Amino acid sequence: MIYRFSIRTGGGIEFQDITGTVRDTISSSGVKNGVCHVFVPHTTAGITINEHADPSVVDDIVAQLDKMVPQHGGYRHLEGNSPAHIKASLTGSSQTLFVEDGRLVLGTWQGVFFCEFDGPRNRSLLIKIVPDSTPG
Repeated sequence: MIYRFSIRTGGGIEFQDITGTVRDTISSSGVKNGVCHVFVPHTTAGITINEHADPSVVDDIVAQLDKMVPQHGGYRHLEGNSPAHIKASLTGSSQTLFVEDGRLVLGTWQGVFFCEFDGPRNRSLLIKIVPDSTPG
């Protein structure tokens, strides 16, 4: 089963902490052990895992992505959102997480972030939880 969520982003570049959504989805699935796949079906949005205790980390990530991929870089894509496509490629469109004893496995400071690079928009988030196979 694929769980589908709608996300409304408010800014051009925005990171939304979706850790709670992922945890709640795992909990409601009833899966005790397995993997959780989180996927963003968009070419100008991504998903990442990073620190969610200090919001300045996200600010630093956004600032460095803007330095690496400036808004005006002589891109050929006619829509004018090439930087968003490149940033989405750098963050990636999916993450695979472990589920153990019915809980999301993350490091102490880690959180899961939906990364918007071409907002504001209405976006989708897909989560699939796959239980460990039983032997035999």
